[in-house]
Amino acid sequence: MTMQKKMSRAQAGFTLIEIMVVVIIIGLLSTMVVPNLFKKQVRAYQIKAGNDISSMASELELYRLDNFSYPTTSEGLRALVTNPGKTNWSGYLDKLPKDPWGNDFQYQFPGTRNPNSYDLWSLGSDGLAGGEEGAKDIGNWEEAK
Repeated sequence: MTMQKKMSRAQAGFTLIEIMVVVIIIGLLSTMVVPNLFKKQVRAYQIKAGNDISSMASELELYRLDNFSYPTTSEGLRALVTNPGKTNWSGYLDKLPKDPWGNDFQYQFPGTRNPNSYDLWSLGSDGLAGGEEGAKDIGNWEEAK
């Protein structure tokens, strides 16, 4: 072979077979990695919802200290943003946060799961009451994990 033929072969690049093998390997790796990443994202959203609930629980405690009671169910969490007619109200939140899935947090006083206090929860990823695993409700009745 001449020097010119050797050089043109070296510069020819990848064959279709080589490219297909690389694509298949990338596909196989992604099928193993992506589900694990999705599980981590679901868990991260659950942790964020729990942290948001803890933060709002602190503000509800301040509200109770100022007003000698938690907001009623009808006043709801909105009582942390706008004064429901209380004389000792001091503006606890600038705005109500949404849960990580973009839904409103739920509030009930007195609570059914916390009868001497209130229930504060997110409906989870499905936005419906109940659910399991990634779609389960996350509330202030759960122990920190």
